Amino acid sequence: MNGILNVLKPPGMTSFDVVAYLRGILKMKKIGHTGTLDPGAAGVLPICTGKATKAIEYLTDKDKVYRAELLLGVSTDTQDAYGKVINTLEVKASHDEIERAIKSFEGSYSQLPPMYSAIKMNGKKLYELARSGIEVERTPRDVKIHFIDILNITGNRIVFDVGCSKGTYIRTLCSDIGDRLGCGGHMAFLVRMKAGSFDLENALTLEEIKEMAREGTFEKMLTGIDVVFKDYDRISLNEKDKNRFLNGGFVGLSEGKFTPAQKIRVYDHDGAFLALGETVSDRNGKLNLKVDKLFI
Repeated sequence: MNGILNVLKPPGMTSFDVVAYLRGILKMKKIGHTGTLDPGAAGVLPICTGKATKAIEYLTDKDKVYRAELLLGVSTDTQDAYGKVINTLEVKASHDEIERAIKSFEGSYSQLPPMYSAIKMNGKKLYELARSGIEVERTPRDVKIHFIDILNITGNRIVFDVGCSKGTYIRTLCSDIGDRLGCGGHMAFLVRMKAGSFDLENALTLEEIKEMAREGTFEKMLTGIDVVFKDYDRISLNEKDKNRFLNGGFVGLSEGKFTPAQKIRVYDHDGAFLALGETVSDRNGKLNLKVDKLFI
């Protein structure tokens, strides 16, 4: 059972809780999630099973889309609704000022990772230090906000959709928006709408997965591993080239079709996905295909 499962994570569970639950009902050990979703958040959580776990590193790099509610005027130590309130201020900003402040975050911006996060420093996760009352200096990271679509502003509550690069903390974005408006703020709720090519519309609840596992139809809900690389060019190999490729040998490529250092989806002549390949030039300048990562 090798593939990717589009799970609808419920609020109140950690991403690891979801993995542990699925290991139990699917009777599989080789399962892993593709990027932590806050325990209080819900939404899309792609889960890799079997050989698809080799693709986790590629899935975590994908862009995400979230729907969030920002509550202005109330700051918490965790930057979300589950933390302790540390400050309250009157919201004096107008509707237009709120809109301008939110939209000003579109594009690249330097974001300081929150203390309540799974980032490790000197072997310790930041949230472990935070729970012990320790705050350490963190290095800001460049993230990219592709878009922010404001859906509703009602008083000091704002609902918006945001598309962003990997590593973006939406609760920190909410806190930063509040700081820019001079009143503070925190993330009241969060739903992940999309992660790479996986979206909320097709996500399965844990109850649905449990029922399919009981009926023995689990494999039907798995997405093929190669969907992770759908934006790459593909190539199919005949039996001879396939054997050479899988044994670590170079396979010659047609001139003009590919470029050096290009990643390519590799299939056998029956259409079965084999690997992610990479193009390399030999000493004579001829372009060849070699294995980058096998998925069989």
